[in-house]
Amino acid sequence: MKLSKFWLMLVLSLSLMLILVACGGDDEDTSAPEDEPEQTDDGTEDDGDDTDADTDADDGDEGEEAGGPQQGGMITAGMYSAPGHQFNPIFYGDAYEANILDFTHESLVTLNENFEYVPSLARDWELNDDQTELTYYLEENVTWHDGTPFTADDVYFTYSSIADGEYVASGGVRIDYVRFLVGYEDYRDGETDTFEGVEVVDEHTVKFHFAEPNVTPEFRTSFPIIPAHVFEGLSVADMVDHPASRNAGEIIGTGPYQLTDMLEGEQYVLTAYDNYWKGSPKLDGITWRVIEQSVMPGMLERGELDMIAEPNGVPAADFERVDGLDNVTTFTTQDFGYQYIGIKHHHRTAEDVENGVVDPNNWVVNEKVQDVRVRQAMMYALDREGIVGGLMNGLGSVLHAPFPEASWAYDESAFTVYEQNVEKANELLDEAGYIDVTGDGYREDPDGNEWTLNLDYPTGNEVRERTAPIIVAEFGEVGIRVDMRQPRDAATHFEIVEDDNTDWDLYLAGWSLATGDPDPAGIWKSDNPFNYLRWNDSTSDELIELAVKAPDAFDLDFRAETYNEWTAYVTEQVPMVFLYSSDNIYAYNSALQDVTHRPTGIYTDSHLWWLDQE
Repeated sequence: MKLSKFWLMLVLSLSLMLILVACGGDDEDTSAPEDEPEQTDDGTEDDGDDTDADTDADDGDEGEEAGGPQQGGMITAGMYSAPGHQFNPIFYGDAYEANILDFTHESLVTLNENFEYVPSLARDWELNDDQTELTYYLEENVTWHDGTPFTADDVYFTYSSIADGEYVASGGVRIDYVRFLVGYEDYRDGETDTFEGVEVVDEHTVKFHFAEPNVTPEFRTSFPIIPAHVFEGLSVADMVDHPASRNAGEIIGTGPYQLTDMLEGEQYVLTAYDNYWKGSPKLDGITWRVIEQSVMPGMLERGELDMIAEPNGVPAADFERVDGLDNVTTFTTQDFGYQYIGIKHHHRTAEDVENGVVDPNNWVVNEKVQDVRVRQAMMYALDREGIVGGLMNGLGSVLHAPFPEASWAYDESAFTVYEQNVEKANELLDEAGYIDVTGDGYREDPDGNEWTLNLDYPTGNEVRERTAPIIVAEFGEVGIRVDMRQPRDAATHFEIVEDDNTDWDLYLAGWSLATGDPDPAGIWKSDNPFNYLRWNDSTSDELIELAVKAPDAFDLDFRAETYNEWTAYVTEQVPMVFLYSSDNIYAYNSALQDVTHRPTGIYTDSHLWWLDQE
């Protein structure tokens, strides 16, 4: 069956998670940058519209006519970049890793099609009147992939690991899940051996204690859980490279599938966990293959590939071809991530990178991009509508603000709109003192020195790769010289983005937006590890904190007004160049049944998927 595209009509909440990581929704939390997710991912992630395809996209009726869901069979799915080889949820960094973790690990609660929190590993919960205590009652029949029972100790261990003083130094970035809890700073700084923010009441009851009334308590407690019995006795620093974080067959979750085999950079095999607490999966497993994006549609047509999903799905240029295939079901929805040009406002010192320190007080300023008029000129120089229309066949939208249109925090009256205006770009650069002194068509800096901005970008995402030379050319039209350097694979690219003790000025990436809450602290607050821009701005920080500060923040109108003020400030300052948000085009073999379609994707209830092999 073919399903028409629909846009989100009523979304209660969105949040940036560094789904990891920086790539782009791609690479972009998880959280993550896209190449993060946030659970990108995962972090990262539904339409409030009652026409949600949960009902008309489930092909179970046909299966019932043929005798009901069938057991067995493997499907092959494709992603265009390799995971970064980190399969521990508290450390994962990109959307490709999230493609594995979404099937292997679970959270206490999850979001339904109306963006309401519903039970997952927790069967029920209670929140006290002032929203400082949240008590979860856990499912009692859940086991980890090695057969060990899941308990409240696992919840405590997960959150105490994120709160540990070694966490950020070891590459962890998801401190927003613990920084609001009681005793976080004392535990982080080694002043106490017990993390008071999470209390194990009994084997199947756990209570979260917030230092102040919290406006988003379920969101703050919705991170995937890791097994205490596997990592206990290890320092957080040693968890990063432990076999249970890296190696197929040793990664332990509670999800419907296990990562049992992999050929690094090429293939990742997920095998059904027969004792899954919601019921044994119908499929035998899912094999993820790393495939060049351009050949995926042909493989789907020939039956060599059964699914193209995260990140971004089918390339927009191939949508009509794929949508017309009789053996393929397509589903299109608005992406919860966006692509951007990152601007490195500061660099961390080599010493801080080595020690895993994120301290704005130590950062080294990048003078080449400090003048706000330069950054505004970059916005005016670009024909972003042309990118969406020309490279994406119109299947996307220009991004003007740090919130997508689906979010309740989005208000088109709050932000500056930068349409392409070469004359305006030239005026701003002239005012800033960037003049072409030598007559070669490129501007020198105010001191008369050569002014070249380096641009780095990753491979994998075809549209992003094709965007790079367009940016170079259009910046060149206003006299900004750009050195477009040789692209790297996504994992290497984003590792350098994070380390940033380099000569980088500009880079292409994306952020994955997870559902939960629009609080932008995760990637925008100056001292947050996911602030890969290394933008250090007190005004932005103050507004971000104000928007979640009780009691005022319990009023949604107050939060919306504060986010409007923050949005106006961000779009004036241009800490990054917003590019576009693409549509997600999911496609899969029509023989695959009971696939749930939601605005956030198609991975929900994957244990119910089955192949009609008649």
